[in-house]
Amino acid sequence: MHNRSLSRRSLLAATTVTAAAVASGVAPAVADGRAREDRLKQLISGMSLEEKVGQVFVPFVCGTSATEPSPEAVEANLAILGVRTGAEAIAKYHLGGIIYFVWSGNLQRPQQIADLSNGLQRAALGTPGQVPLLISVDQEHGSVTRIGAPATLLPGAMGLGAVGSTDAARTAGHIAGVELAAMGIRQNYAPVADVNVNPANPIINVRSFGSEPAEAARLTAAQVRGYQRAGVAACVKHFPGHGDTAVDSHTDLPVITHTREEWERLDAPPFRAAIAAGVDSIMTAHLQVHALDPSDDPATLSHPIITGVLREELGYDGVIVTDALNMKGVMTKYGEERVPVLALKAGVDQLLYPNNMALAWNAVLAAVKSGELTEARLEESILRILRLKDKLGLFDDPYVSPAEVDRKVGTRKHLATADDIAERATTLLVNKGELLPLSKRRQKNLLVVGANPKFPTSDKHTSVPALADALTGLGFLTTALPTGESPTTAQIDAAVAAAAGKNAIVVLTRNVSAASAQRTLVRKLAATGVPVITVAIRNPYDIAQLSGVRAALASYCWGDVEMRAVARVIAGRAEPGGELPVPVQRADDPTKVLFPVGHGLSYDD
Repeated sequence: MHNRSLSRRSLLAATTVTAAAVASGVAPAVADGRAREDRLKQLISGMSLEEKVGQVFVPFVCGTSATEPSPEAVEANLAILGVRTGAEAIAKYHLGGIIYFVWSGNLQRPQQIADLSNGLQRAALGTPGQVPLLISVDQEHGSVTRIGAPATLLPGAMGLGAVGSTDAARTAGHIAGVELAAMGIRQNYAPVADVNVNPANPIINVRSFGSEPAEAARLTAAQVRGYQRAGVAACVKHFPGHGDTAVDSHTDLPVITHTREEWERLDAPPFRAAIAAGVDSIMTAHLQVHALDPSDDPATLSHPIITGVLREELGYDGVIVTDALNMKGVMTKYGEERVPVLALKAGVDQLLYPNNMALAWNAVLAAVKSGELTEARLEESILRILRLKDKLGLFDDPYVSPAEVDRKVGTRKHLATADDIAERATTLLVNKGELLPLSKRRQKNLLVVGANPKFPTSDKHTSVPALADALTGLGFLTTALPTGESPTTAQIDAAVAAAAGKNAIVVLTRNVSAASAQRTLVRKLAATGVPVITVAIRNPYDIAQLSGVRAALASYCWGDVEMRAVARVIAGRAEPGGELPVPVQRADDPTKVLFPVGHGLSYDD
């Protein structure tokens, strides 16, 4: 029978240092730490096996409310979790954490997010265990942004890599952390610590700080400090390194061919730096690294990689969380029922987003009951998770205030800082004849065409009209004509016709390959004689595939903050401050570099 009198409040009330501890010569802080550790262990000992299993899971739930979701969210929860609401999911599975997504209906606006967080915490504290939740999100910023305006939108990792400033990286992390904490989100799956040494990487790419391990290490550590100073657990990812892959682990199992020496030189430095900075959590990668584990198990399920390398060699004793367990990369070798058990046996602590929550939860429960997974091993992970919750103050007060949301989310100061960082990230690669900055007297009439993706946080806003609107606001006469990433012959012809009488053409490009019709668009627009300015809104590598360009910029993302910065740079209202954090190879000979790391022009050059 479990002792239910050991409640959350009685166990983790403010610790008083005893006279005996003082008399023994033990420092008060040490005595307090030991006392809190003992109380966490007592809390674990009072849990049922089912409650222990639940603490390691971090699934999603659908709906904007913990108790009153929409009919559509209720239907989705019933289909996925077998319950109607988030509160019921917490009670059924004794959950230790929840992850928020846009598509699950969790992230509509800051006040609603705060209310959802409070509702979920009330549900958790209403269960017998009375253990608060660790609520998380994937808010990397840049191309992976879940929470949109009025929250502050910041440049992503490669944009910060282009700035190259630890102060900017730390500040961006702190702003993001302050706003997340105000909404009740206390763990963020950022920053990305992968070193993007492969230009063909389909999944990391601009989510990385760059291709230089030492620079990525500096900026990773800075972001960790920024987030954690704001009271949010940072989570560097994806260990042991996802930067040299040409396969997306969402759809298949990538293979890293680095030798052990190459791994130490290329992949390990940012993770070592994050650990030295005291990072609260580290996320695993679903990929094979033969040099670290000859069995070729996915790293998430590899005891030699998770326990052998990360725990024992690198000395990390914080929380290890899996990447999402619904991804094909982790389910390729083993079925989804085995994956959560094998991940825990490998040494991870949190099981993120299993494909089938009931199947995964019951598989872990059965593994403990059968002895395949010891209860002691499970309790090791729970203790790490509870330590983190305690460090974040969740046992003292897990709730957030609506007034704090208004005071801290999307403030003028935060927004102004985001704009400044985005300007400093914008990189001028080419500027023939000093075309830029444009003059609204001599070059007033502009055409904006090209790739037109939706903003990462909005279906309503897209990049071409956003840039056109920003330029219009700066005094230009601007025509917006989206042609997309695969423009048809008719769309290209329409763009060429629209160029007549214009003083300059701005072409947004995204992921230009040798076979891309975007190359034809740029070439035919350049043939009109009207000066062409390209803006690579994702990969900075695009410029290697384009000809006839008078000026070229890289913005590293296509969101509102980046498009405003590009407009100000084009108009001369801001200097292009960025320098390439990755090399751009020549298209005709990838062994040769067109623009090296550190390349970036200014208007004084």
